[in-house]
Amino acid sequence: MKLAGRLDHIEPFYVMECSKAAQEMDASALCDPAQGGRPMIYLNVGEPDFSAPLAVQRAAQACIESGRTQYTPAIGLPALRQALSRWYRSHFDLDIEPERIVITAGASGGLQLVCQALFERGDEVLMPDPCYPCNRHFVAAADAHPVLLRAGAEQRFQLSNAQVQQAWGPATRGVLLASPSNPTGTSIAPEEMRAIIETVRARGGVTIVDEIYLGLSYEERFAHSALALGDDVISVNSFSKYFGMTGWRVGWLVLPPELVAPIEKLAQNLFICASTVAQNAALACFEPTVLPEYEHRRREFRARRDYIVPALQALGLPVPVMPDGAFFAWFDCSAFADSSWDFCFDMMREAQVALTPGRDFGQHETQRWVRLSFASSMPDLQEAVQRLARVLPARHRA
Repeated sequence: MKLAGRLDHIEPFYVMECSKAAQEMDASALCDPAQGGRPMIYLNVGEPDFSAPLAVQRAAQACIESGRTQYTPAIGLPALRQALSRWYRSHFDLDIEPERIVITAGASGGLQLVCQALFERGDEVLMPDPCYPCNRHFVAAADAHPVLLRAGAEQRFQLSNAQVQQAWGPATRGVLLASPSNPTGTSIAPEEMRAIIETVRARGGVTIVDEIYLGLSYEERFAHSALALGDDVISVNSFSKYFGMTGWRVGWLVLPPELVAPIEKLAQNLFICASTVAQNAALACFEPTVLPEYEHRRREFRARRDYIVPALQALGLPVPVMPDGAFFAWFDCSAFADSSWDFCFDMMREAQVALTPGRDFGQHETQRWVRLSFASSMPDLQEAVQRLARVLPARHRA
């Protein structure tokens, strides 16, 4: 069968390949306690161990039981758009009109809509290296070209304004950023974000910011939305991370007013609407009794960060930039292996700890880097550190 040429620019999602290998290993004798093994500890997937709160689950059940399962408007339930508008006011002191908010089938659906609406063949989009792989693949799926710019620890693994200015060319259409970022958990410094947006704006480009981890910011300096820097900024967000609704597949966009109608047209044709049940359930996220639970979870994630980063450092796995958001630590494994891919598979076999190699996340020195997700419980993190401490000394290449 002849396939579309755009697939040549879409790489496999190696995160899921590693996850599949970990699950297969977990089902083997190596991880079977009855045969002297021990279960795998999964620190590889970016999924909170907290599920949707009980109020959200009950809201979904009530929606189904009352028969409210018909299509919603393509841009989402008006009540949910209004609730998000109020959340931006209470949480970030921002006035975001409900009319600028579009509910999507997860952040992935939102990114697909934005890329299809704005990019075409020949366009270039500037992105940091490292970055979340699917983001650049959304650009490629629109037949545009993601331009990855090396972003090292000295700049928090994020693009700098100087890089944007230097890399901007005749074909450049804009930038796609993530703050906080997957895989590094780092945010763009506010003054740098402002400078980048001003540079892009002056060149007639578009700024898209993936903010799905924004609710999970741990440092006040970084806990601000790029939406504060102008109505022309496009924000992509999701109920998956802060609100713990990963499998529900509901997210949202905040758009410049003139982009809402084009996005609505695309959504009508490509998705019809986000899940009606998930949208009604998401309304319960904003109940006064539920919101404090999310802040409790955020504090728990911060406590896990404050445990795991020093523990990794003590194991000889340096984390050069403290993650200020999300639930990822980006560490250097080069003292123990030439390849992070081999390192991660070795840790699965020898320590029964699943991690994610850097291969997915860019092109610059990815063999050095490993992503650890501290979305798992504190006992799991502590046990994982103990297991790694038993196997790593013998592998150290001093």
